[in-house]
Amino acid sequence: MSDSVLDPQPVDRLEVVRVDGSNWRTYRDLRLAALRGAPRAFWTTYDEAAARTDEEWQRLVGQSRTWLALSDGGAVGSVGAFQVPEGPDDECVLVGMWVDPSARGKQVGERLVRTVLEAAVRDGLRRVVLEVAHENTPARALYERMGFRPTGRTGVMPHEPSVTEFEMAVVLSELPAGSW
Repeated sequence: MSDSVLDPQPVDRLEVVRVDGSNWRTYRDLRLAALRGAPRAFWTTYDEAAARTDEEWQRLVGQSRTWLALSDGGAVGSVGAFQVPEGPDDECVLVGMWVDPSARGKQVGERLVRTVLEAAVRDGLRRVVLEVAHENTPARALYERMGFRPTGRTGVMPHEPSVTEFEMAVVLSELPAGSW
């Protein structure tokens, strides 16, 4: 028996690459698709993102740590990580996580989260936090599989107050070896 959540089949030839000046258009197009497909999952709206100029997209990419998941040359997911200037020096926030519906249940999400966790370890960070919509059960399950646990903090989407978000966090030193 194969259950795509419990026994995911990987996407063929999956590669995770950093977004930079050479692939920012691919990221932009994927991000716009994500905002159209899951408008209640992100703090940015499609209209806000679509109104950005090319220069604004390039500046955004230059200021962030964002990765694309590519399969057979096409983008199938993305994730970002950033340190909040007024936040703790030893943590980063996982943001902008999205996997194309055609690639869900195929370990793309796991690879993207693992990329952020590995970058955090390389940077000497202690903790990674994120916020996930209460209604996004598959994403919450993914994060729990990757070691994240609810912190008890909640909030609401700025542009959609009916969406409650749960904060989740993982302390990197507490993850079992090889668990991610």
